[in-house]
Amino acid sequence: MLTAFRCLSTIYMYKYIYINKPNNQCHNHFESIVMFSLFFTGTPAFSRLEKVLTNKRVLKDVGKLSPHYQTSSLESFHSVILRFAPKNVVFPFLGMLCRLYLAVLHFNENAGRPQATSSAGEPLFKVNLPKYKKGECTAKPVKAEPTFQYVDNLLDLIFHKVFQDPAPYVNEVLKIPIPADLSAQFEKPDKREVVASYVSRFNRGQV
Repeated sequence: MLTAFRCLSTIYMYKYIYINKPNNQCHNHFESIVMFSLFFTGTPAFSRLEKVLTNKRVLKDVGKLSPHYQTSSLESFHSVILRFAPKNVVFPFLGMLCRLYLAVLHFNENAGRPQATSSAGEPLFKVNLPKYKKGECTAKPVKAEPTFQYVDNLLDLIFHKVFQDPAPYVNEVLKIPIPADLSAQFEKPDKREVVASYVSRFNRGQV
């Protein structure tokens, strides 16, 4: 994928190839290839384009692209994670881990939902009017309502197995390695020293 991107970038920067193949039913069969320079080397436009297309971050991201699979399902999974674990809320490690497990269970159960149908059996669609299309509407299939069978399975497990004999489950939870907080990597300074440094810094600015 990265090699194809670099090749395509070279074509955009240096040459434009136009191939004209008329219909074979025409009498005048010909194939013309016109090549001309889009940008002149050393010009500001060439420099800006070259800087964008050869950026290390861009090349690194392009190397991770897949030429065979789409990422829409992955983006849907990320949106499910945000529903179970919002970014503006801080959770402990085990709490976050449990919420991620719940997000996985919900996504796996509802990822392949069929298209909803009307009472007459006709597939349902909804019309979208995205801003970037400037009034042009698009049709989007309506999915069936999500199911929550995994919730019933979890409740059945908790009430009929965990509550009856919690020891094995508690032992499994205790085996989970919990990493230290990021703040634990640094030595916590004395509060009095921090306050004294703050006061002296602002006192120096007074005239």
